[in-house]
Amino acid sequence: MFGICNLAIIPLRAEPNDRSEIVSQVLFGEHFEVVEELKQWRKIRLQFDNYEGWVDFKQFQIISETDYKTLSKEPITLNADLIDYISAPNNTLLPIPLGASLSFLDHSEINSSQFVFDGSKISGIQDKSQLITTAFMYLNAPYLWGGKTPFGIDCSGFTQMVYKLNGYRLSRDASQQATQGDALSFIEESEPGDLAFFDNEEGAIIHVGIIMENNYIIHASGKVRVDRLDHLGIFNPETQKHTHKLRVIKKII
Repeated sequence: MFGICNLAIIPLRAEPNDRSEIVSQVLFGEHFEVVEELKQWRKIRLQFDNYEGWVDFKQFQIISETDYKTLSKEPITLNADLIDYISAPNNTLLPIPLGASLSFLDHSEINSSQFVFDGSKISGIQDKSQLITTAFMYLNAPYLWGGKTPFGIDCSGFTQMVYKLNGYRLSRDASQQATQGDALSFIEESEPGDLAFFDNEEGAIIHVGIIMENNYIIHASGKVRVDRLDHLGIFNPETQKHTHKLRVIKKII
């Protein structure tokens, strides 16, 4: 079985339970494979990053395997506004967040609700210099574990969505993203758009942010914010303390 998200945002849970931890979100237009079924729950694997979790069976539209394969080959087109509205023939409006996928709208067999979108779109690979501009669209978004939108986002959801909006694929979790790209030896070798990863006392990668010019970093911690970056890690000027310990810098592009 295959499906596509036909609601603005749905939770992707660790277990098939409404009280289970939200590990990520599925945004409007994202398509996936159903890998397991349990009563009202379906375990899915997202096509974009192969991330898995459980969704309520009432919160998506079933599509055929042919439609799934067709969408998987389509260039990714995304909503480029913080929030916009998509309309249906019955004059209802559906709000969709920044980064929602619009790739299926031209396929009538998938777009059975006849959704129409007239807002700003983005597709294709953008110049690396655009990463920071995109990152600032999420500035002050509240931190939300598992979040992927300007209304709530976690550190790796933030980096993944910024890269996705510019045409690049990142894995979902910080520890997975840390396996991508090429490691740099010094901060001085980095350029805006590179990723900095941070670990805990056990050496596990627990945080990621996007490097800016002049030793600044934009990252999701409490909210999407800008702090200083040095060889020790992230320095918060408000508390005058280092909040995250630097592990490695990666050049993805």
